[in-house]
Amino acid sequence: MAVVELGPERCDALLRFFGDLPAGDLTFIKEEVTDPETVRSWANGESAGGRWVAVEGDEVTGYVAVRPLPGWSDHVGEVRLVVAPSSRGSGLGRELARQALVGAVSSGLSKLVVEVVAEQGAALALFTDLGFSGEALLRDHIRDRDGELRDLMVLAHHVSDTWSGMDTVGIADELGAPAG
Repeated sequence: MAVVELGPERCDALLRFFGDLPAGDLTFIKEEVTDPETVRSWANGESAGGRWVAVEGDEVTGYVAVRPLPGWSDHVGEVRLVVAPSSRGSGLGRELARQALVGAVSSGLSKLVVEVVAEQGAALALFTDLGFSGEALLRDHIRDRDGELRDLMVLAHHVSDTWSGMDTVGIADELGAPAG
């Protein structure tokens, strides 16, 4: 398994990946991920931010994107992460989330946010282990495919806090990160 930047050669595999996801997973994805034009536009550089896929052979097993927010929040990136059901619990989500962090730092973003359905304990644990913390709980904020209302948690990772802590012990220099 390798995590690589999304390029045109991976679009068909990414479309198959999204097409194979359970309907419940698609409920919580904001973009039209089953639309070929949308997915191809990502690989052609028609959207800002970074997008990466986990590949095993010719198949995509995971996807992560960092989407910079517009206007006065352009220093903030939203993380969107999806892992194939068969690869969940394998550490793939953590590897993709780490790639998103590195990509965000490289592009100059100073804060990352991720929205997680409150009942998704594994996703909450993954992001909190990577330094994200709760910023908001939005009660009954989303409706699933069965019509049930769900709570949404917004987690945030302040890049400068993490890097300044690493700078104190010399890790930032090793990683080539900007000094805090």
